[in-house]
Amino acid sequence: MRDRFALALGLVVACAPRASAPEAIRVTDRVTPDPDVRDLSAELEPIRVSGKLPALAAAAFRGDALLAIGAAGFQREGSDARVTRDARWHIGSDTKAMTAVLVAMQIDRGALHFEDTLASLFPDLAIDAALKPVTVEQLLEHRGGLAAALPKEVLVQMWSEAEDPASRAHAVAAILATPPARAVGTFEYSNSSYVVLGAILERITKKTWEDLIREDLFAKLGMTHCGFGAPSEPDAPWGHRRDGERLVPVSPEAIASDNPPALGPAGRVHCTLADWGKFLAVILAGARGDVARSQGNPIASSATMKRLLTPPAGASANERYAGGWSFTERGWGGGTVLTHSGSNTMWLATAWLAPEKNLAFVAATNVFAPKELDAAFGAMVNAYAKEPAK
Repeated sequence: MRDRFALALGLVVACAPRASAPEAIRVTDRVTPDPDVRDLSAELEPIRVSGKLPALAAAAFRGDALLAIGAAGFQREGSDARVTRDARWHIGSDTKAMTAVLVAMQIDRGALHFEDTLASLFPDLAIDAALKPVTVEQLLEHRGGLAAALPKEVLVQMWSEAEDPASRAHAVAAILATPPARAVGTFEYSNSSYVVLGAILERITKKTWEDLIREDLFAKLGMTHCGFGAPSEPDAPWGHRRDGERLVPVSPEAIASDNPPALGPAGRVHCTLADWGKFLAVILAGARGDVARSQGNPIASSATMKRLLTPPAGASANERYAGGWSFTERGWGGGTVLTHSGSNTMWLATAWLAPEKNLAFVAATNVFAPKELDAAFGAMVNAYAKEPAK
């Protein structure tokens, strides 16, 4: 069992936001052939080859409309099975934005409030005194004082209880009993913050985070090709780890294919790019001040989404974070854009959203290759971001 833990403990570290992509040139069911949807596959292939990536995929959306999508490469190194535009991709910490919207939905229902504190939400836990006044909003903004890295003993516990539904609650009890790593109110990107938010959702709904996201997001938004952990369908890409210059495919059945289930709210969702776009339409609507809807029904109110997607006043450029997104400025986006990346060290997925132009761009690959992934955004930015907003 100890060897299992040693193999898997290092996976968490690559889940992080992204705000460094350059300006213009770097930055499903609906995937059936459509003459109005541009195929990006041929444009992605040379990027994949030059970057030595097993596979690469990208898509562009305006609101909830798919503009372009493509996939290039192979399901895994050494295989001749090609990836398709319907492939599922592990999106890592991009899951955080989904957890944040689940929080927003509970706030709209009156079951939760931005101002609720850890002390009020976990009255039965032995919480460190400095953490008791931390609010839901501070957790959403990574300002709750929690450490950037999960303590090793918590990770060991997560793995030892991997199949136990109570594993997340046990991990949160241990996290909250530990003194803060930084002063509460200062920014520290932390997976623990979103694990705690997942446990809060479970307490107030009496449902697991997995069931809640299936019911309140996947089902309502028609995200029918989503799941948790490394995708394991027969045609799914595999993640890859690096061994020097060699890429080693990691079976989705392997213990080291992903982080433990308890980490779910911080980074374990996989989905097709088309399904991811359905969720990103909710974020675009919220960032534009519109009511986020699915099939005419509201997902979250404009007021709640506005607060969810507003970084703290006075935050420095590298600390403008709220609701699962980093905020920065890009000329091609018409001003403020939202971005985030996710990785479990064997996959990488990045999203860039330009609310002023109602555009979302995503790219994913099945190896950790941030520089190479950036190149996939160039064609989409040049093709769509320069067009008038609609």
